[in-house]
Amino acid sequence: MPAFDHFDFLAPHYENYIHPKDPRKMWDLLDLPTSGAMLDAGGGTGRVAQFMSGKAHPVVVADLSYKMLTEAHRKDGLCPVCSRSETLPFADESFARIIMVDALHHVFNQRRTARELWRVLRPGGILVIEEPDVRRFRAKLIALGEKLALMRSHFMSAERIAGLFDDEDAHVHVETGDFEVYVVVGKDEG
Repeated sequence: MPAFDHFDFLAPHYENYIHPKDPRKMWDLLDLPTSGAMLDAGGGTGRVAQFMSGKAHPVVVADLSYKMLTEAHRKDGLCPVCSRSETLPFADESFARIIMVDALHHVFNQRRTARELWRVLRPGGILVIEEPDVRRFRAKLIALGEKLALMRSHFMSAERIAGLFDDEDAHVHVETGDFEVYVVVGKDEG
């Protein structure tokens, strides 16, 4: 564990600087509402998950930063769980919907994280990974800023993220936003 944890430090002020976005795009990509559980992996303060409450049940926010989860706990309808994304403490096929918003570039092992997200996604489920579009100048500035702040960020292109889901029962497509990309992964009913 690093001597300085950026996210523990930022937790109380995170949403003052990183504002929640309009959730409708994510609702559409996830085909919400759903009758099953939802996971926000690397969900931090619950800034995105808070808009999923009532659209899935339960809504679980998993994050490694205890202080970020303390902020998530203050939001109605969220179930915070302290966990690495590479070793999620959930049974196979636990979630009907999974999101990972602006977090994949922060994990220790992206391939292992993708395997875990796939493992806990139930058949017929949908997983959406939102990341900055590394082709955009603004994303390059963020990557540089995080490097200068000594964060261990590792940004990937949408194509590389999509390539992490190469199972035969995975249906992957990529959508591009103004600044971000959405890698949408559906899992066959089985």
